[in-house]
Amino acid sequence: MHVPDEMLAWILDSPGKLTLTRKKVPSLASAEVLVRVDAVAICATDLEVIAHGRPAMVEGKLPFGSGFTPGHEYMGTVVAVAPDVNEFVPGDRVTGEVHAGCRRCRRCRQGMYTSCLNYGFPSKGHRANGFSTDGAFAQYTVNNINTLCRVPDSMGDAEATLAVTAGTSLYGFDELGGVLAHEAVVILGPGPIGLLAVGVAKALGAGPVILTGTRDSRLELGKQLGADATVNVTRDDPVEMVRKLTQGRMADMVMECSGAPEAVDQSVRMLSRGGKLCLAAFPAEPVPFDVGHLVRNNIYVYGIRGEGKSAVWRAIALMEQRKFDARLIHSHTFAFEELPQALHQVSNRLDDAIKVVVNVHETLHSSPIRKLRPSQADDAASLRVAA
Repeated sequence: MHVPDEMLAWILDSPGKLTLTRKKVPSLASAEVLVRVDAVAICATDLEVIAHGRPAMVEGKLPFGSGFTPGHEYMGTVVAVAPDVNEFVPGDRVTGEVHAGCRRCRRCRQGMYTSCLNYGFPSKGHRANGFSTDGAFAQYTVNNINTLCRVPDSMGDAEATLAVTAGTSLYGFDELGGVLAHEAVVILGPGPIGLLAVGVAKALGAGPVILTGTRDSRLELGKQLGADATVNVTRDDPVEMVRKLTQGRMADMVMECSGAPEAVDQSVRMLSRGGKLCLAAFPAEPVPFDVGHLVRNNIYVYGIRGEGKSAVWRAIALMEQRKFDARLIHSHTFAFEELPQALHQVSNRLDDAIKVVVNVHETLHSSPIRKLRPSQADDAASLRVAA
């Protein structure tokens, strides 16, 4: 497959400013493949990366002005492989996990590669595409083979970009114990991770599955993904509604995906004694909650980052089997040159944007490297993302 020397890529010039430009197609190191990006979804964390650099980064800061390219939820086609790679061949359709651990630190050797102690240090082998190493708001990107998952032929490009989101939800349930059959599960926040957490929970046998949020349209989508009940927290007390819906049993597991200041304390109070709480959202500020209630009731709290324990592979299997329909959260599609508009749509929640997908493949199909017209270059000169 022909690979050009240069590609189009969006680079982060300064906080909040993206520019569409040309840069060299990345070269391959050992155990790496070159992926032609066909589609990339926008995550709320991308907005944080572009605007601030944190909390998306764990160590150091983003290399503003050094040609860094964000974007981490993508799929594409393998176009080249390093000499030592025989696990993949050009033409394979793939998606992948974001994190490739250093494979040398204590956490990576325990299998906890999303908690790599060398996070942010590519010189030590760590990669987090779109965070600490170049991502997929570009025509090509590099992946370590440990991160790549094959995309089944039955799955479209846009759906494949959602595998990381589903994998994050699945990883959260893994940390809570993994066996959900007959467990009462509450999910707070009907964003992309929360909505797919509903689908994953039902696929794993949980019941009842209760989704809480503030927007009726999102809660209705949760029902389509399998929620047994929904609670609009602007109208009802979510803790009391969980008590009512479980006939006093309360929840065995809670996954907090909203990041709302009051949500952690609500989550703790929704749980039965010995219950488990997974924190999957990044609150903007420190949040208070009743630690005494947590201790008195022997409640376990877990925090997750990303899509560990090879969860994306298993999420793809569930999606391929139609255990839940991840396509329901794909709300909008944009062309590659329209990335600023796509980010604006997500940042401002326009037209109830849930998962916005940027289609890179059509641009590649028409011309692998094409010059921008002056008007396009002007329109793409900068982008401001709401903090």
